[in-house]
Parts: sequence; structure tokens; C-alpha cells
Amino acid sequence: MIAFPRAALANELVAALQGKALLGDAHNGLFLAAPRRTGKSTFLQGDLRPALQAVGVVVVYVDLWADIRRDPGGLIAEAIARALAPQLGLVARTARKAGLEKVKVGGLEVDTSKIGKVDGLTLTDALRLLHEHAGQPVALIIDEAQHALTSEAGEAAMTALKSARDQLNQPGVVNLMLVMSGSDRDKLLRLVNTAGAPFYGSQIQRMPPLGPDFIAHIAALIEAQRPELKPVDQALLQQAFEVFGHRPQFFMAALGQVLSPLAALSGRFEAALMGAAQHQQAEDEAQMDADYLGLKPTEQAVLWRMLEQGPRFRPYDAEALRFYRDKTAHPVNATQAQRALEALRQRMPALVWKSARGEYALEDAAMHRWFEKRSQAGLWPPAPPQGMLALEDD
Repeated sequence: MIAFPRAALANELVAALQGKALLGDAHNGLFLAAPRRTGKSTFLQGDLRPALQAVGVVVVYVDLWADIRRDPGGLIAEAIARALAPQLGLVARTARKAGLEKVKVGGLEVDTSKIGKVDGLTLTDALRLLHEHAGQPVALIIDEAQHALTSEAGEAAMTALKSARDQLNQPGVVNLMLVMSGSDRDKLLRLVNTAGAPFYGSQIQRMPPLGPDFIAHIAALIEAQRPELKPVDQALLQQAFEVFGHRPQFFMAALGQVLSPLAALSGRFEAALMGAAQHQQAEDEAQMDADYLGLKPTEQAVLWRMLEQGPRFRPYDAEALRFYRDKTAHPVNATQAQRALEALRQRMPALVWKSARGEYALEDAAMHRWFEKRSQAGLWPPAPPQGMLALEDD
């Protein structure tokens, strides 16, 4: 993957996190939403983290999708512990040499055998120790933060981080910066949009996708390496990038293929790239069609309701049950709807996501775009190919 630094955006966010922006609430928590594979994690690790470190901030980064089998609450605690261990290592070694099992650090009693773990320390205590021993502000970057809502421990960790923010920060002084990213805005909203949410009142910001400056950078590289292709049609490259859903990985892979000496192109590479983008888009949509058509009628009805309702989806209310009955032509009760939801969750890959509180959302937000495109074209619901037998409910 070609490196494309986004220093200007990173520096703007650093200022906002420090409370230096004229408007905005980022110093109380920055919540960034961007679709999957659009460069969000690359930006957080390759641009935002070094920009924060450059102004003297200790950065703790954790990706909650790094190991989806692990409880997200444990992943957050471990990331903080790893950052804390070097700070307390000398303290622990000195205490152990003196035969001390516990030592007072910053007014807190720390078990020297558990340095590098957060056992016995609250997240607030651990973050306070990290801040005090580093003598610097701390930034905690949680990638795919919505995954924390899938377990009670993850939810508890989010509530603890809100408490830590409130305790460590003071008017005009930001000692703890929180950055939460998510690939699905609807799921990330559940951290901020109800009175019971840990960060109620905060706003979700849409992370800007890579744009014309990225395309200009790529065009300049192509022209430098392949002078015979000058001038590169940047407008067509931009259109292809948009059809690829602003996903640099897919865009660059296709670009490599059309520029390969083995491609044997007869025309301009830009047109071939656009063709590859449209082919990828058609394949993605065909896969969603196939996934939908492979469902039983009640599962289709429940998924249809989720696509229509988005964050307003309530699986078992009277309107939802009426909707399921209308689409399946038979009564559907709450138990049957719940079984359908569980079936959608258990598919590989899963079509539905569930929070620890029993809230449901689509696993892949791209399905909303697929649904809207088909609906606007009058092509909803997908029709099965001729000769394909429809599945029946059990």
C-alpha cells in the first residue's frame, strides 16, 4: 500500500483534542465514523498517533477487532497495562528487591506482581498512574469502538473511561483524550445517543474519505514511473475511486492490474480501471443479492425491516410484526422473529450484529447503500433467478 500522509487532518484533530479548537467537543471525546477499508485505521496509526506523540502525548492504541474472540473490555485493559508497564517497571523492580509485595504509587497501592496487568486497579486508576508517571497527557485510541457494546465488560469499560475523562480533565486542562472510531455510524451512535449511553451528548463525526489530493498523488507517481501515460486523467481516476467506495486497497490492486505489462491494454488504462471498479461493484451487489435470496421468508422480512428502519429498528413491536406478516403472508410472532434474528447472526459471515443490551443492527453498513440503490431503481426486493426455488420457513 502506497503511503499517503494526512498530516493536515491529523494536526487539526490534535488541536481539537487539546481543546484548542474554537468550536467542537472533541476534548470530551472524538468519535469518528468511516466505512470499512477506507483508510481509517491507517490514519489513526500512521498519522494521528505520531501527531499526538509529536506534541508530547502518550498514546495507547487498541483495535477491538484485532481478536474478536477476546472480550473487548479485556483488550482495552491490556492495552492500558502495556503502556503502563514501562512507566512502573523501575518502581516494581525496586520494590521487589526490597521485598515489598505492594508499593504506593501516586497515592495508589499497586501489587508489584501485577505490573503489566490492570488486575486490582480500575481503568481510571491505571490511566491516572500512566499520566502522572509519564508527566504527559494520555490519548486512548480505540479502533472499532462499537465492538465494546457486544459484551457487558466492554460496556463497563466504556463507562469507566467516561468516568476517567471526567476525573482527569479540568476546565482548560485536558489530561485524557479519548478517540473512538467505528466502521458503522449507526452502531457507534449507541455510545452517545441515549441518556444511558456512556458518552451521551457527544457527536459522531464523519471522517473525510481520501479525496482529490490522494488521486493527484497517485497520478504524479504514475506519470513519474510511466512518462508515456502523461497526462493522467485524474477526473476519471477520481470517479473510479468513488465507485470502489473510496477503498484504497481495492483501488490500488486494480490499478496495479491494469498497469501491469501483462494486461495487454488496447486503450487508456483509466477506462480499464473504471471498468474494473464497475465490475467490483457489480460483484459486491450480486453477493448481497445472493445472501438475501438464500434466506428463509421470515429472515428476509426481518432483514428488510432492518434495512428500511436503520437505527429506528425495533424487532418485536406491533408494527414490525405486522410488517413481517405482510411480507411473508403468514403470522409471525416475537419468538419466530427472534429465531430469524439469531439465524442472521449465526451466518458466516454474519448479517446481523447484536449489542449486550439486545439491540440489533446490520453487520455491514454497505447493505444500506445496496438497499437504497435497488429501491430507487424500483428493483426491490431482489428477484430470484429463473428456476431458483425459494426457501421455506421451518
